[in-house]
Amino acid sequence: MKTIAIILSLLIAASAASYAQCGKKFVISTSKTEHLDASGNLTRTDDEKAVVVIGKTELNITVTNANDEHKMTGAIKSDTCNWPVAYKEGKTVFKVVISGDNGLDRNVTITIIGKDGKVTLLFEAEGEEGDRIRVTADKFEEVA
Repeated sequence: MKTIAIILSLLIAASAASYAQCGKKFVISTSKTEHLDASGNLTRTDDEKAVVVIGKTELNITVTNANDEHKMTGAIKSDTCNWPVAYKEGKTVFKVVISGDNGLDRNVTITIIGKDGKVTLLFEAEGEEGDRIRVTADKFEEVA
């Protein structure tokens, strides 16, 4: 009986650890944007700062380059989340409806992948498979 209790406790602890950042608000800061074609080949790189704030039900993105600033907001429709090592190793996929400066709504899939301590985000807009956007997090942190 003790063995079963210990195993159950370990499983519960492991489950809690794997979802340590899931459902929490966090901020990702980046300094470079990479554009990829449908095959994943790099087509261009832009030096621009982006701040992505992701909460339980919404996200906000601010992109700043030398000429201007763009703001986008989004409603999170669904997500899957599994981070064995919070903010370093794992994966989250969000389905989001994003509204930009132009007022148009777009369905976007945002995939956040942590591997070897490096976190990347991939933005794929429905109907724009030929221009996927990838950014690497300079900073990835939980906020209150």
